[in-house]
Amino acid sequence: MPLGVWLAERDDEALITLLRSRPDLTQPPPGTIAALAARAAARQSVKAATDDLDFLHLAVLDALLTVHAETSAVTVKELAAALGERTDEASVRAAVGDLTARALVWGDTAGTGALRVVAEAANGLPWYPGQATLEPQALSATEVTAALDALDDAARDLLEKLLEGSPIGRTRDALPDAPADRPVQRLLAAGLLRRLDADTVILPRLVGQALRGETPGPVSLVRPDPTVTTTSTADVDAVAAGAAIDLLREVDLVLENLGATPVPELRSGGLGVREVKRLTKATGIDERRLGLILEVALAAGLIAAGVPEPEPPDTGSYWAPTVAADRFIESPTAVKWHLVASAWLDLPGRPSLVGVRGPDGKPYAALSDSLFSTAAPLDRRLLLSMLSELPPGSGVDAASASRAMVWQRPRWSARLQPDPVADLLTEAHAVGVVGRGALASPLRRLLAGEDEQAVIAAMDKALPSPIDHFLVQADLTVIVPGPLERDLAERLGAVATVESAGAAMVYRIDEASVRRALDSGKTAGELHALFTRHSRTPVPQALTYLIDDVARRHGQLRVGMAASFVRCEDAALLAAAVGAPATEAVELRLLAPTVAVSQAPIAEVLSALRSAGFAPAAEDSTGTIVDLRSRGSRVPAPGRRRTFRPGATPTDQTLGAIVAVLRKVAASPSSGLRLDPAVAISELQHAAHHQESVVIGYVDPAGVASQRVVAPINVRGGQLTAYDPASGRVREFAIHRVTSVVSADPG
Repeated sequence: MPLGVWLAERDDEALITLLRSRPDLTQPPPGTIAALAARAAARQSVKAATDDLDFLHLAVLDALLTVHAETSAVTVKELAAALGERTDEASVRAAVGDLTARALVWGDTAGTGALRVVAEAANGLPWYPGQATLEPQALSATEVTAALDALDDAARDLLEKLLEGSPIGRTRDALPDAPADRPVQRLLAAGLLRRLDADTVILPRLVGQALRGETPGPVSLVRPDPTVTTTSTADVDAVAAGAAIDLLREVDLVLENLGATPVPELRSGGLGVREVKRLTKATGIDERRLGLILEVALAAGLIAAGVPEPEPPDTGSYWAPTVAADRFIESPTAVKWHLVASAWLDLPGRPSLVGVRGPDGKPYAALSDSLFSTAAPLDRRLLLSMLSELPPGSGVDAASASRAMVWQRPRWSARLQPDPVADLLTEAHAVGVVGRGALASPLRRLLAGEDEQAVIAAMDKALPSPIDHFLVQADLTVIVPGPLERDLAERLGAVATVESAGAAMVYRIDEASVRRALDSGKTAGELHALFTRHSRTPVPQALTYLIDDVARRHGQLRVGMAASFVRCEDAALLAAAVGAPATEAVELRLLAPTVAVSQAPIAEVLSALRSAGFAPAAEDSTGTIVDLRSRGSRVPAPGRRRTFRPGATPTDQTLGAIVAVLRKVAASPSSGLRLDPAVAISELQHAAHHQESVVIGYVDPAGVASQRVVAPINVRGGQLTAYDPASGRVREFAIHRVTSVVSADPG
């Protein structure tokens, strides 16, 4: 039975399932069942349909080709016999059912009748037909590696030639009576070649994988269990939450550094190696981890390349935080994590390559297009979906995860080897979506399609409860044994500098940090109260003296706006400030013994006085001390935001409409003839009036005929204005190019 006849006998639901699993068949919609069958059997479509099949399904296709089901019908029992005892008949039937749903196999799948496979299935296999069916009893992966290591140069060169081209070779050296010392005979004896006939050999699949540097496999038709550790869900979530806290702190640190000093963008795009090293030194973040943070920040719209405000002295494009960064910094921790995790999940790039040298010998630059990869988000989702199918708390490592992922997607084997998977796991742990090799509960909810608030609530639950205390040490360090309450963290950060980050953070208090707090408007009394109220250890006397000493000297000089003015109750101190060499640039001039003015901006006057060794404070028109610190440079919007856009999947309504047209065309062939324009106008006006979708046959200016599901809006001046769900926008169609109009209602 031809494929077209078999498809015509399928019910509507089966055809809709076919189109849903192979959306390429709908672009453009096929005009007839015969056209659908031809397209379903085409090479490119078959390769697309086999891309996401697991090893069992590909092995079934391999076995069907081995028993020549592409040219003659075979039974399910014959297929099961070809696979031997590696799997049971029930699993074979289930796999055949999935393949028939994709029209890669057709025939009687329920009984013992005939089965056929599309001829182009051979091009959908990542190996030569028969290599998965006829070679499972060959050498193991360990034996293959050992045998390859023992080869001489002549034998290895022969294998390399088969690896580069076709795995099949014809040679007289393969004849049974050929001298045993020939390379081919030695390779056959070692199991590194397989004889097809008297003078033909083939390179076994596992040997080819080992030669390419891949881990040989898979061989078993049973899905491998990648679990290597088991722990509690609470432990997994706690580890993931701790990693999320560390990452978000580092994101804030990177934003602060880029805001203070925007980094020039390379002409070729990205961030220069020298600038990355400067950022690494300034933030204390490892270079590869910094690459991940920068890429995720770009994908989340937190940084971008552009002209920052205020503008740097040199013109050009700079990497700086966007205006969205301010909102991000002020957001709750769980909300920030959701944005970062979502950006990482769909990030079309591989941050793990930052700093690694490419084929040209040059290192991959952070934030450059050289990291772009549309396959990266597919690999991440495959890893996470594999973890989501395991019981909660089940952890994996790179080797076990790689085996499981390669089994699920043999076509992706080259990029799912242990090293790339290890990079994915490292990123997943760093972002806080995985803990101890197991999937965290918040990400499990995200993958399940739950709404944003539910995912945020799950992370909020996993995060440790904020604490309201810290431990002040005698050496003027402050130990924080957990995440502080937001307000308390801001107040401590104003008077102390982070010295060591992690689960327990360490701050240090010195004269500069105390002066910074006083500059922001804090008083000595407020600082004393902060440490007295929240320190679980006695406040060291040295800290009390330090605060009082800095406060006594702070603010004796007051700077305001004339352009700027300086006032001081101590006339001698003001005179010393005016006469200091460091203040010559701002040209201070005495108006009175306690008041001086300058034409320089207030920020420059403050800087000059501080460089001269004074401790001035800024004040407003009422005399109140104000904080003039800048939040840093900002760019108005992402200048280049890379996103991953998977192929659009037609809706069930569209698929139903396509199938309805196929049925109507099959029942009435004349319905495919060109319509009279008057009839077309009448039917389209009727559809627009009743707000009904229709399927129109349309010939574009290039003469290409297609069918489109549209929702007519109006018909005017020989033009149809309609909403096209395939493109997601309103389009216009010339009435004289419309060849048919059929209701999209499947009924």
